[in-house]
Amino acid sequence: MIGGNDGKTRHAENGKAAQPAKSGVELLALRLAKDTDISEDDARELIKLIGTDWTSLVREARFLKSRH
Repeated sequence: MIGGNDGKTRHAENGKAAQPAKSGVELLALRLAKDTDISEDDARELIKLIGTDWTSLVREARFLKSRH
C-alpha cells in the first residue's frame, strides 16, 4: 500500500516520522526494569527466556537483582 502506515511508525502532526511504536514486549520490558530495578537489557532477556507471565518475570528479576 503506497503511503500507508504499516503500524511500526507513528507520524507527528507535521507529517514527519516520530518515534517507532513500542511493542507489547518492549513495554513489558520497560515496566519490569522500572519495577524491579534491573536493566532493560536484562528485562528483555528474561522475557525471551521465561515468556510474558508477570509473576514469574518479577520473581526471576528479583532473584537476578539479589545475585548482583
